[in-house]
Amino acid sequence: MTRAVFGIVSVLSLLAALVFVPVAQAAAQLKNVLVFHKTAGYQHPSIPTGIDAIRTLGRQNGFTVTATADANYFTSTNLIRFQAVVWLSTTGDVLNDNQQKAFEDYIAKGGGYVGIHAAADTEYDWAWYGGLVGAYFHSHPANQTARIRVEDRSNVSTSHLSQTWTRLDEWYNYRTNPRANVRVLASLDESSYSGGNMGDHPITWCHDYQGGRAWYTGLGHTTESYSDPAFTKMLLGGIKIASRAANADCRPENGYTPIFDGSQTSLDQWRQAGPGGFNLVDGTLVSHGGMGLLWFPVRQFSNYSVRLDWMMPGDDNGGVFIGFPDPQGDPWRPVSAGHEIQIDATDGDPTRTTGSVYSFRAPDRALRDSVLNPPGQWNAYEIAVHGQLVEVWLNGVKINEYTSNRDIAVGYLGVQNDGAGLDISYRNIRVRQDAGGGGTDFARGRPVFVSSVEPGSSHVGENAVDGNNQTRWGSVHADPQWIAVDLGETRAVERVRLSWEAAYARVYKIQISPDNENWTTMYSTETGDGGVDEVLVAGSGRYVRVEGTQRATQWGYSLWDLQVIGKG
Repeated sequence: MTRAVFGIVSVLSLLAALVFVPVAQAAAQLKNVLVFHKTAGYQHPSIPTGIDAIRTLGRQNGFTVTATADANYFTSTNLIRFQAVVWLSTTGDVLNDNQQKAFEDYIAKGGGYVGIHAAADTEYDWAWYGGLVGAYFHSHPANQTARIRVEDRSNVSTSHLSQTWTRLDEWYNYRTNPRANVRVLASLDESSYSGGNMGDHPITWCHDYQGGRAWYTGLGHTTESYSDPAFTKMLLGGIKIASRAANADCRPENGYTPIFDGSQTSLDQWRQAGPGGFNLVDGTLVSHGGMGLLWFPVRQFSNYSVRLDWMMPGDDNGGVFIGFPDPQGDPWRPVSAGHEIQIDATDGDPTRTTGSVYSFRAPDRALRDSVLNPPGQWNAYEIAVHGQLVEVWLNGVKINEYTSNRDIAVGYLGVQNDGAGLDISYRNIRVRQDAGGGGTDFARGRPVFVSSVEPGSSHVGENAVDGNNQTRWGSVHADPQWIAVDLGETRAVERVRLSWEAAYARVYKIQISPDNENWTTMYSTETGDGGVDEVLVAGSGRYVRVEGTQRATQWGYSLWDLQVIGKG
């Protein structure tokens, strides 16, 4: 949000901004790390090089490193001296019962675990350890080059990497897929090498576990790994995350669908309102000019959670907009109709700083500051909207909660380019539609029948159900006209969404049919005003038809998008 004032903030809103007081811990100081490298099975030749690399990281970053293969280090009084314990390619059964109990107690008191490569080939009879590492080793093919997909680029251990990282290593298959229980930071593209057997193949992850925090990577078999700056920087980030010397969101992430995945194809689905815009650089949206808004017009969302990464190079400005109607080219409409979750850590008004619901609710500032990564580093937002309730997480910590009096329960999402010199970048934007919100679009890609197509045009009926807001159906310039979609089977329909182009229907009805012949009207209006119509309906059938009987313009009927939504 630009720093100009938009409207008068009520006294009640300002008072409410001071009420929300959540609790969290600030980042810890990293002082001492234990590197444990005992092997009861295969001993990797890369272990000595790995120890040297971690000692170098310690010298460069102000922490001491103790390396040992002696399991007698695992006592409660000794382990408490270390913020993290690195299991460097350990193999087999390396701890006795008392040592296992001491390590369990250490983790329960907030200790950190870092597992490298064969740490997953360790302690198969210790179920607690299997949960800590995340997954046990199963098998591996010969060393070869493979592509890694970097899934979480806000995490300090992976934020320096490109979306795709190609490297040589020994690629582990695991006995189980850990994704449901961990935050996957990177995964293998099994099409890029031979011998993968998992399909979905996580290779680096983190998670909170029984009081402590764990970070693991399957990389690190080769000696050359430990002279690779990209790998050692990732390893340093993992140590910081496990020790809580760096903020990270290690909660599992399931059920999210990308709406911007870093590709040009995905960006083509978005639309710019107002001046300026974004350049696409290495899968990242980089702002230029403004003040404008890049918004996702393919659908509105309700009862949802949106996650994304953002980065400001300095004292800059941006924001995430939620719950707004079609801006119709005007970036100021979402300011007054939706809410902005602000990104600006230096504004003097606490309701206009990072994590605030702009001008309505300040975050807990001490908490926000304790988890906020500085300029030049990536941060991660999660914003949940359930009805009028807005919740904001920064790097995995909840920093704000606000119940709005605006009509935000159903609306669009967008990201702001605030202006020249107020630079911001965004990436990895994804949404999870929760139970009770959204549902399934039964019309997407289904057969469509229309009364007519605008002569000499490519605006055929199928364009309205292809999910591309740059294509549309257009009819001849006459009344009446209709568009119908075959849902493939009988469906219970709860909502129909019509995204009109400039030529729209003043009078129309939405009908449903079991056989494409006998129609029942679920909704009708004589006051259609274009834009996006989000219509709640109730009916069951295989076919849905929108029939227009009065145009609002001299032109025909024109639909960017027709969605028929229900529980699939």
